Amino acid sequence: MRGEVRFIGRVTRAGEDLSTIEVLPEYCDGLYRLGEHRRLVILYWFHERDDERHRGTLQVVPRRHGETELRGVFASHSPSRPNPIGLTEVELLRVEGCTLTVRGLDAFVDSPIVDIKPVSMDEDS
Repeated sequence: MRGEVRFIGRVTRAGEDLSTIEVLPEYCDGLYRLGEHRRLVILYWFHERDDERHRGTLQVVPRRHGETELRGVFASHSPSRPNPIGLTEVELLRVEGCTLTVRGLDAFVDSPIVDIKPVSMDEDS
C-alpha cells in the first residue's frame, strides 16, 4: 500500500527557544484562525534520515534518553524508521502571514512540514 505526502512548508529557523515555520503560499489560507490556539502539534519529515538504510531500521538503542537496551522503533522516538515522520507539540507565539513562530520545535532548519494541528484539549479552541 502506498500514499502521497505533500509538504506544506519548511522550518526556516530552529533554535533552542524560538523556531519559525514558513507555510507555502498555496497552503497559507489553511492558517485562518490558527492564532486562536496556544498549543500545536507539528508533523515534520526527518529529511536527513530519508534513505533506505534509515528507513530499514526497525530496532534502536535510544541513547538520547539514557537508555542502553534495544527496542523497536515504534516504541521509541528514533528518527530512523520506515516513514521518517517527526511529531512535536509546540507553543504558538505568533502567526504573521504564512510564518509561524513557535517554542519547543524539535526539528532542523529545512525540515519539511507535513501537517499542523491544534492540540485537541486546547482551552482556547
